[in-house]
Amino acid sequence: MSTLKARSVQARASDGDLENLVPSKPQGKSSGTVFPFVGVACLGAILFGYHLGVVNGALEYLSKDLGIAENAVLQGWVVSALLAGATVGSFTGGALADKFGRTRTFQLDVIPLAIGAFLCATSQSVQTMIVGRYLLAVGIGITSAIVPLYISEISPTEIRGALGSVNQLFICIGILGALVAGLPLAANPLWWRTMFGVAIVPSVLLALGMAASPESPRWLFQQGKISEAEKAIKTLYGKERVSEVMHDLTSATQGSVEPEAGWFDLFSSRYWKVVSVGAALFLFQQLAGINAVVYYSTSVFRSAGITSDVAASALVGAANVFGTAVASSLMDRQGRESLLLISFGGMAASMLLLSLSFTWKVLAPYSGPLAVAGTVLYVLSFSLGAGPVPALLLPEIFASRIRAKAVSLSLGMHWISNFVIGLYFLSFVTKFGISSVYLGFAGVCLLAVLYISGNVVETKGRSLEEIERALSVST
Repeated sequence: MSTLKARSVQARASDGDLENLVPSKPQGKSSGTVFPFVGVACLGAILFGYHLGVVNGALEYLSKDLGIAENAVLQGWVVSALLAGATVGSFTGGALADKFGRTRTFQLDVIPLAIGAFLCATSQSVQTMIVGRYLLAVGIGITSAIVPLYISEISPTEIRGALGSVNQLFICIGILGALVAGLPLAANPLWWRTMFGVAIVPSVLLALGMAASPESPRWLFQQGKISEAEKAIKTLYGKERVSEVMHDLTSATQGSVEPEAGWFDLFSSRYWKVVSVGAALFLFQQLAGINAVVYYSTSVFRSAGITSDVAASALVGAANVFGTAVASSLMDRQGRESLLLISFGGMAASMLLLSLSFTWKVLAPYSGPLAVAGTVLYVLSFSLGAGPVPALLLPEIFASRIRAKAVSLSLGMHWISNFVIGLYFLSFVTKFGISSVYLGFAGVCLLAVLYISGNVVETKGRSLEEIERALSVST
């Protein structure tokens, strides 16, 4: 690729070389018609966050109602069914999105989401509850794959970062929504059924909204449906940009349309390097300890005199929402790579602070406030980059023919590592102590900084087709 000094963007290729890549010509502002469709897709993100958080407040009450209050194993199944089903759903989502399209997959996804919510809300036995939770999990697993995929493929280049990070913001809002929904539980122990049942409403709205939403122009083009792709582009960006976007799509494939890739194609020499980056980002995201910090946040806050579990959860949730909102405003200015580096660097410092607050005697008088500060700083750092960026970056760096399946594979790594950490975290804490475990998480964050600085490509200000061409040259 020829080197142009004017307005060139320097990005690391996946083999470690540096290429000077020219961004697309300046584009006009979006007509605005893309925003309602991003909003519809974000109903899936809200459901994702809501179902992640809803069981935390409801578990105690549903356990009493279903007669498993003294059975920790069955309670564990109610919780862990979510991780098992989400893993299946994340792998399924990519194949469905390739076969049926993005909007139709959203509509199909409503089936497990609505049925699962109904079964949970009406369950009279723990078996029905577990089946309902598993169906919900399959639904949110599919959602976790197709929401960032769809948003990335329909968003204009100049605001793709901001719109893509909105996915994580609405996940946080969904989690906070679950917290708010649990407030009446103390006065009404049967309220947990309403908490599950109310989720049917946004599921139905998602299906109706997607029926009126345009299909991804990139998927339509990949299917050879050129006239439908042009119609979708006109709806999303305006008729004045149809020829420009179609030119980008044609240039990315050199005029030929390849069929969707199979699962084994992801491991070929052509794609494996970029696929491994996606899987590694989600692996680092989970191994950096986010779920452990949230799990221990209640006890940490109690040590500082904050005895209300709701207050503790609200503080963590507020830090998460605030950081994600800041990241959304910076994504298209600061760039994805720099936010990841800042995020994992801040997480490493926070983990070190948490570890020292538990062990250094000189800090003993301030251990409570320091632990709270470390927890809030960690969640804030996570929400600036490690939380929102991977789901945004992956659809950007994957070629169109592998995009859906590669995103699904990467999110499968997310759910599997989440499950493994949940399975062994308490055992590690018992054996090594929480301070040592936090120190290990700090080490993982530093490894992530090194990996990102050497392997992650900066994608801000460039169309998906430009990124695809650049990476195809570098690989």
